Formats: sequence, C-alpha cells, structure tokens
Amino acid sequence: MRKLWVIFVASISILLPFLCNSFSSETPTDRRVLVLLDDFAIKSSHSLYFNSLKSRGFDLEFKLADDPKIALQRYGQYLYDALILFCPSVERFGGSIDLAAIINFVDSDHDLIIAADANASDLIREVATECGVDFDEDPSAMVIDHTSYAVSETEGDHTLIASDDFIESDVILGSKKIEAPVLFQGIGHSLNPANSLVLNALSASPSAYSANPKSKLSAPPSLTGSAISLVSIVQARNNARILITGSLSMFSNRFFRSSVQKAGNPTNRHEKSGNEQFLAELSKWVFHERGHLKAVNVKHHKVGETDEPALYRINDELEYSVEIYEWSGTSWEPYVADDVQVQFYMMSPYVLKTLSNDKKGLYSTSFKVPDVYGVFQFKVEYQKLGYTSLTLSKQIPVRPYRHNEYERFIPAAYPYYGAAFSMMVGFFIFSFVHLYSK
Repeated sequence: MRKLWVIFVASISILLPFLCNSFSSETPTDRRVLVLLDDFAIKSSHSLYFNSLKSRGFDLEFKLADDPKIALQRYGQYLYDALILFCPSVERFGGSIDLAAIINFVDSDHDLIIAADANASDLIREVATECGVDFDEDPSAMVIDHTSYAVSETEGDHTLIASDDFIESDVILGSKKIEAPVLFQGIGHSLNPANSLVLNALSASPSAYSANPKSKLSAPPSLTGSAISLVSIVQARNNARILITGSLSMFSNRFFRSSVQKAGNPTNRHEKSGNEQFLAELSKWVFHERGHLKAVNVKHHKVGETDEPALYRINDELEYSVEIYEWSGTSWEPYVADDVQVQFYMMSPYVLKTLSNDKKGLYSTSFKVPDVYGVFQFKVEYQKLGYTSLTLSKQIPVRPYRHNEYERFIPAAYPYYGAAFSMMVGFFIFSFVHLYSK
C-alpha cells in the first residue's frame, strides 16, 4: 500500500507542472514551447528573440532536431502547446517526430513556427508545403533585389533585402506602426493558390526575383516580384496558427541590432531594423496573445420573457444574445465590432440579422419567427482577418398554430363568410316566396 502511495505522489509531482501550464480556453496563450535547433549555437545567436518570448511568460525547451529522445506527446497527451523549427538543414527528426507527427500536432489546435534558409532540407520544404506554401525548387536560389536591397559594406550580391511591404492588419502586427524596414536574407516562397487560409505577412518588392546569386541567369526565374512571399502566416480552420519564413537570420541578434538603410533612400537611415518589432508582434498573434475570440452565454427567448423555451411557434417575437470577448494577452476584454450576424437557418437562412452591441461584449437582436415550421438553427459564423473564427449553432424546433390558437374569425376569410350567409339568406327568401306565392 505504501508503494502505491509513493507511486501516486511521484506521478502527481511529474504531471502537475504540465497540468498547471497547459493550454486552455480560459487562458489561450501558448505556454510550453518546444524549440528544435540544428545547433545549440543558435540558442545564443538568436537569444534576443528567445528572451522576448521568455519575458512574456513562455517556457521554452531547447533540443537538437535529431535528438533520439524528443517527442511531442506522451500517453496520448501533448507535452507542448507550440513548436518552433529553427532547424532548416535537418534531414530527419529524432525520436517519434516526423512529417505526419507535425501535421497532427497542428491539427490538434497547436501552433507552429518554421524558419528555413538557403540550406533548407527536403523535410522542411515538405512541412512548409503541407502548410500551404512552396519554397523555390532551386536549392541554391535566394531572393535578390537590385533596387530594394539593404545598403551594406559587405553584401554585394543584393541578397540582403530591406522590406517594408507588411500586411495591413492591426490585429496581426499591432497598432504601433513599424517604422524601419525588416532585414531578410534567405529563400523566397509562393502561396498555394488553392489554399485560402495562408496570408502574405511580408512581401518582396516588384523588382525582386529568386535565383542563384553566384551564377548568371540562363532562364527566367520561377518566382518574381510581389508574388515572392518573405514571411507567410496561416490560420487553420481549427484556429491553429503557423508562421513560415525562408530566413532564419531574420530572427538573429545581428539582424535585430543592425542599422538599416534601404537602397535609393540615403536620407532615411534607421539605427535599428524593424525585425525585432515585426517578429515580436507577429509572435503575439501566432501564440494567441492577440486576435483570439471566445463566445459565451448564448441565449434566446421570447420577447418579454427570460426563460429559454423548448420550441417556438410561428410568428413569435424572440430575442437572441451572445457575449463575445477578446484575449488581450493577460485577460478577456469585450470585443467591439459592428459586423457580427446571426442566421435563423433551415436549409437556407430565413432570417439574417446584424447584432447590435453595448460596447461591453454583449451582442443582441430581436426578430419575428418566420411563418414556416420545422427544425431551425441559430447560427453565428464569424470570420474576420486576424481573428479566430467563431462558429455557434443552436437547434430549435418551430411549430405551427394549434387548432385552438387561430383567431375565431379570420379577416382574410370574410368574403367566404359573406358568401355562406348570403346563400343562406337567399335560400330562405326563395323558399318563402315559393311556398306562399299564389
């Protein structure tokens, strides 16, 4: 008995840290992050980025990508909330991690950051392809720009790009404008046109192209202009978020601290690049510190009542309400918008109403039940750039009038009433005249 008690206490002591820090809908920010590296030197060369995550409360665990002991889950439970792949040259992951394991990790509502470079392996390229982007097939290709490059004394091949073509979204990049261009050096990628979930967070300029900087062009490059994405983001249908870039260097301390001057603009020199602000704000979005919504207290009832009925009758007046909140990184704040709609749905929407809000998170509306009976649904399907999608559905039957609920005399039937009574009166007069006439 004593041995069992010791085993129980030991198990609780092992599992308690995971249970306390696990991802939950009440505190949606990822906390346990596994960082896979090609070399532990990256831990120091990219320490500013890692320290910014730690300062926001993230628990980072660093491992080599080919460590035979690494695993994403144990006994059917995931050990981490997010995964960072800073291992562009890895040919094969160690332990139980492979391409399928990473895809299943994302499919289980977990987040992912992928950073590649010119040495990107086929494995990393396959992971990116599964996420909706395609790196340049030429393994020696890099993004080159002869007009929007960063002025440098050492970089003469114009592969050090200074880009400021950001996605226009305060939810994704924060409300504070990024003044300085972002330094990028690496491989470009294109977005899969069949995937509507992937977005271009940082684009190359129209003059950029992807090619081998050490050789002359023998054929037109496959990737050119603004079609080259430098940084892409994905929000899956399960609200898992992914960041993909072809430059591991853009996360480095050297790029974070470097001054930047875009070619052709000698007067606009910035003492510090925009990399740190750009990647910090982007990581807040990826790790659900911003743009994460939740809906609670979905209610509906007849006008003038408070209890939710088991069914409605046609032509009833009803009220529908829901509370929507946004996670601010530390607490839930009321979400304020004017584009949230509810559908009263049976095969197709019979009623579509925009919900009004009280600026405190409560959205509500009222409408009349249509003159059609059947099984309806209250449906809210809210999708907005940068925000997690909300899908709410509540089923409710609608019945017709009972036989004793109709009006005693229906105004629309007055002509028929008149016809019946006029027939009776006419028959009475005809009978009287026929019987008593000589």
